Amino acid sequence: MKTIIKNYLIFVLFCVFGFSCNKENKVMTVSENELTSEIVSKEKPRFEINYDNYYKEAKQYCKLNNLNLDKFILIDLGVHSGLKRFFIYDFKDKKISKSYMVSHGCGANEWGRTNSKLDAPISNEFDSHCSSLGKYVILDRGVSQWGIKVNYILKGKDKSNSNAAKRAIVLHSWEAIPENEVYPEGTPEGWGCPAVSNESMKEIDEILKQHKKVLMWIMKS
Repeated sequence: MKTIIKNYLIFVLFCVFGFSCNKENKVMTVSENELTSEIVSKEKPRFEINYDNYYKEAKQYCKLNNLNLDKFILIDLGVHSGLKRFFIYDFKDKKISKSYMVSHGCGANEWGRTNSKLDAPISNEFDSHCSSLGKYVILDRGVSQWGIKVNYILKGKDKSNSNAAKRAIVLHSWEAIPENEVYPEGTPEGWGCPAVSNESMKEIDEILKQHKKVLMWIMKS
């Protein structure tokens, strides 16, 4: 009888210990999965946007309006601001030769923050502090109070950006703009100007000094 009771107690202890181990292992598995999910969520999104139709329309527009037929700039504000979304496209080589980080307007949000990194506010109104979509012609090289002290005048060619000159919307650099991608963080937002990093502006400046009347198209995919 004592032997039976002893064996029974051993069996019960074994079951309890085994259940505890399985429970602990299960908790560890869930924790590892959660950790993996957290890491994956912070990875840069892997996607490719086909801009071929924009390239074709841009080239036709440049031909009809006597604009530069070597270079074209496309800015896609539909892309997360922590990713590169300023593209220099070569018409002759039919490919993107350079890509940069670029800011958009803060709108009603606080200047210099990244509150609208997922959805850039758009407006052509005065004091809206928003970016304006549409086609621009890059004109004269000027002096800026920001960045490397160089800016380029932008002439809005559509109803959606017709107030660009009056709003003093120009292409310039800004120390706050990162050189490399910072996703899932965003790029600091200004008052509507497409601003790039200082190092980026140095490269863009050299390109624009050699190529006049370049088309810049700001769109939102």
